Amino acid sequence: MNHLRLIIHREYITKVRNKSFIIMTFLSPLIMVGIFTLVAYLSQLNNDSIRTISVLDDSGLFANEFENTETLKFNILQDFDLSEAKKISELSEDYGLLFIPKVEKIEDISNAVAFYSEDSASLQQIDAIEDVIAEKANALRLKEAGIDAEGIKKLRIRVRAKQETYQGQETSKLGSILKLGFGGAAGYLLFMFIIIYGNMIMRSVIEEKTSRIIEVIISSVKPIQLLLGKIIGTTLAGITQFSAWVILMGVFSLIISTIFGIEPSEMQSPQEELIRQNLDGGTQQIIQDLILEIHNLPIANLVIMFLMFFIGGYLLYASLYAAIGAAVDSETDTQQFMLPILMPLILAIYVGFFTVIENPHGTVSQVFSYIPFTSPVVMLMRIPFGVPLWQQLLSLTILFTTFIGTVWSAAKIYRVGILMYGKKASYKEIFKWLKY
Repeated sequence: MNHLRLIIHREYITKVRNKSFIIMTFLSPLIMVGIFTLVAYLSQLNNDSIRTISVLDDSGLFANEFENTETLKFNILQDFDLSEAKKISELSEDYGLLFIPKVEKIEDISNAVAFYSEDSASLQQIDAIEDVIAEKANALRLKEAGIDAEGIKKLRIRVRAKQETYQGQETSKLGSILKLGFGGAAGYLLFMFIIIYGNMIMRSVIEEKTSRIIEVIISSVKPIQLLLGKIIGTTLAGITQFSAWVILMGVFSLIISTIFGIEPSEMQSPQEELIRQNLDGGTQQIIQDLILEIHNLPIANLVIMFLMFFIGGYLLYASLYAAIGAAVDSETDTQQFMLPILMPLILAIYVGFFTVIENPHGTVSQVFSYIPFTSPVVMLMRIPFGVPLWQQLLSLTILFTTFIGTVWSAAKIYRVGILMYGKKASYKEIFKWLKY
């Protein structure tokens, strides 16, 4: 046990004192904040640009319906034909020309409107223009039929079904999005942690193997102790670096927003703008639903199980990375062994996003939440939807039992592989090592 403690300490100190580790600890969050800041700045420039659209309305019905905004101006053209209007709009370097022809019947307007521009127009702008024309056209058609359009609007009923479990717990549509968001973030975080620090463990084993230092170490330490020491030591170094990233990203974001007046969080895509516009009328209800769903989330259960599945999942995959590092002589030889490790992780992400959200308690979701190579992701995505405690504990038991078996198997591969030089390992060769 003393040897294990010494190995953990050695691995941790070696990692955190490494120049590249120190540089990337400070450089990575700076790069990330810089990228977000750049995107926010470019998004701000895009939102601040004023676009002018010329409108040629031969029907005389829609020109007054277009209202100017801070970023969009409408220039109404009169007494011009289409060819002249195109030239005027092009010479004025307008964003585009909207042409509304004169039609005999108002319903014919649906396929008659045209938009001319130098390049492909923004989908957001086209949708907004179409909505304005469609709303006015529908109102005119109702008027022709002798129906009061405003009266219909007032009489329209919006249905919002109240959602509640049989036990009386209230839920909402927003809850599914919130729960999926938590599960997706947890799964993605675990995925990235495994990729980054699993590779670090693998490279560490390869470096010691190629430098022949391992031959000296293995003479006084059991292979399983050395394997566990590397995994735990590198894990602690990874947690240290990850914690430093979170703190430094917060500090760098604060500094940049203070100096340059740019908030990386202010990035807003056209899709987000459309969603915001559609939700303006029910903002109060959305806030109430959000508070309700956060209150209904099993926070303590989520935090505890997140830590347990995160640790178990990482240790399971880390032992496999260490075994691969012991079986090969260089990083180029690892490619044939990486796919079987990455496939279960990728499969877990897909199952989580495409199956759990639709039916979190279905057969597929339950099966993959018990398979140890996919359970850290799938079970974490299921828990917010309400999973019995016995299922969570069963999944954890299977996960950690598999980890123990994997470490035992990896130690056997490690024991033989770290002393093998000049021979490329194959799957057949590795299976032989497990029998030694």
